[in-house]
Amino acid sequence: MLYPLKFHPVYKDYIWGGRNLSKFGKQLPEGKVAESWELACHPDGMSVVRNGIYEGRTLKSMIEEFGGDIVGELGAESAGFPLLIKLIDANDRLSVQVHPDDEFAKAHEGDNGKNEMWYILDAKPGAKLVYGLKKGITKSDFEKAVRENRIEDCLNYINVKAGDFINIPAGLIHAIGDGIILAEIQQSSNVTYRVYDYNRRDAHGNLRPLHIEKAMQVINFNAGDIKYPYEGLEYKRSDNVSLKVLVANKHFCVELYKISGNITQETNFRKFHAYICIAGSGEIGYQNERVSIGQGETVLIPACIGEYRIKGKLTLLKTYVPDLDADIYGKLMEMGYKKEEIKEKIAGLDWQKPNN
Repeated sequence: MLYPLKFHPVYKDYIWGGRNLSKFGKQLPEGKVAESWELACHPDGMSVVRNGIYEGRTLKSMIEEFGGDIVGELGAESAGFPLLIKLIDANDRLSVQVHPDDEFAKAHEGDNGKNEMWYILDAKPGAKLVYGLKKGITKSDFEKAVRENRIEDCLNYINVKAGDFINIPAGLIHAIGDGIILAEIQQSSNVTYRVYDYNRRDAHGNLRPLHIEKAMQVINFNAGDIKYPYEGLEYKRSDNVSLKVLVANKHFCVELYKISGNITQETNFRKFHAYICIAGSGEIGYQNERVSIGQGETVLIPACIGEYRIKGKLTLLKTYVPDLDADIYGKLMEMGYKKEEIKEKIAGLDWQKPNN
């Protein structure tokens, strides 16, 4: 019998990391810790179950055995597990980078493309992100800036604070600034094309490699006026709970749950649910099983579970692979929201593919 699954984190020690994930309950190894891969089924990082009768099993082996009972029909199109969930400590700036879409990544890297979203958990005063290019920057403008080593002149910056959320589609130039801790939900992929790295050197004194040629092929130069911020769309509120859709696209939907009491959820045997606890604590109950969840922990609800309950005082990010027509437009329009209002408030729905 499957049950709500918890996993050991997979830590990454990239040069821009720090020690700040300890603020969110992580027991960190020595040295810099840049990322905690919370839920991953990728050759570069594999989740291992840490609770119940399947303790010690890899997520890959679980999916090989149970397949759709874990991922559901909506997650079955992707080999393995379709998403990768991380916590990121940007103690220093990340490189300016871009990710390819599925078509380019499969052809050139043998991996999935990478659409992602960020939810800001903590940020120093004045913290900034790179979010696309300045309006009007053309491909030739950018190529010239690369040659003249003045890429920073082309970048669009936004201020962020705890509670903000950002959709990062494939093709959008982006970078996390220093002093930011965030949760990242993305396609299961590890393909990144660095465009600019502030001329930093690694521990061996070497410049980290850039990927200008491939980056120029995938950057969306029509995205200079991309909208920010989005409000999200609240679809349930009571004395005990508020639920809000933040980001939705064909790869994932991310919702924000604030719970003080009890709530019942349902997978409909079609999709997995994954929860990141960003504040507070509680438990997830299924039949006679009870799984605790606290700040900094991630729990995977297999699709076959059906109905389950969440109890406690906690704030969660919930993610799943959606049927956009049924889970987003259909559900919200039944509640009286207009389609244009839904697209206006939920990040990701109004994104247009590049037409370079």
